[in-house]
Amino acid sequence: MTVRVLIVESRYYVKIADELLRGARAEIERRGARHETVIVPGTLEIPAAIRAALDHQRTPSFDAYVALGCVIRGETDHYQFVAQGCVDGLMDLVTRSGVALGFGVLTCETMEQALERAAVAKGNKGAEAARAALDVFALRGHFANVRTE
Repeated sequence: MTVRVLIVESRYYVKIADELLRGARAEIERRGARHETVIVPGTLEIPAAIRAALDHQRTPSFDAYVALGCVIRGETDHYQFVAQGCVDGLMDLVTRSGVALGFGVLTCETMEQALERAAVAKGNKGAEAARAALDVFALRGHFANVRTE
């Protein structure tokens, strides 16, 4: 069985998004899985996109999900609300539906810090998120085969 992964990517910061996506796709392909990518305008829309994918499939189309995006601190509290809203929405999805999710949403102080964390050559967080999603999916399979007495 080929594992299918949905990547939901916020393109608000295009250069950062490109790097995160490149790393995530490379990791998924390295692990022999298939992927599809959908783009959302910002990080707040990531949980809604994953929820829509879950709600609009008769049989599970995807085995795992990867959330990619970036929020950079500005001069107002907006950063805090956006970052927390994304995290809360994704945690709600994980706890309510049990999806295998990799969290690759950067929350950074500066653009330079975000570029450093997104760079494929420097331990890309997109690849880490893809790895986490695939590992959680595998763990769910392990528990499905555990017999209790």
